[in-house]
Amino acid sequence: MEPLIGLEWSQAIEQWGGEEATTPAGTRRSWLHRAPEVQVMALYQTIRRTDPDAPAPWWLRALAAGNLETRAEGFAVEDRIAKLLSARPGWVFVPWSLDGDSGFWEYVPSERKLTEPGVPTTLMLTDRHPGWIDVYRVHAGPTPDPVAVKGLADLRANLARLESLAPA
Repeated sequence: MEPLIGLEWSQAIEQWGGEEATTPAGTRRSWLHRAPEVQVMALYQTIRRTDPDAPAPWWLRALAAGNLETRAEGFAVEDRIAKLLSARPGWVFVPWSLDGDSGFWEYVPSERKLTEPGVPTTLMLTDRHPGWIDVYRVHAGPTPDPVAVKGLADLRANLARLESLAPA
């Protein structure tokens, strides 16, 4: 039974198209984005019993933990961040990420601070804390610890500071 549930989950999170998406909304094509929320949650809870680390978008993990009330609430967080960052020069949405994830944002100008190839300042959504936003400073070596952002208002107020973080 385990292999079948694993196969079913991998199909549920499969990203169909969306490779050219410029916002998270453009990547919401998987079964888990469109199916009735109760069915998505039931399948997710089933896969977690056999694989507690099964890939899933941040909002589904937060929903399962009781930290979000609906999937739409998670989509709204993604869309508000997209509206803010899309209007700001230098930020680029990367639609491919880990299986089932919602993509991430890169601040491309931050790479100029590096003397060797590396990873630009990156914003990722997370269920790790109730602000839902982590920023990883530009780096050429190991991935640095994330900077926890306390939500959209904190992001908006500190975006210039986050964009100018020194390399790790």
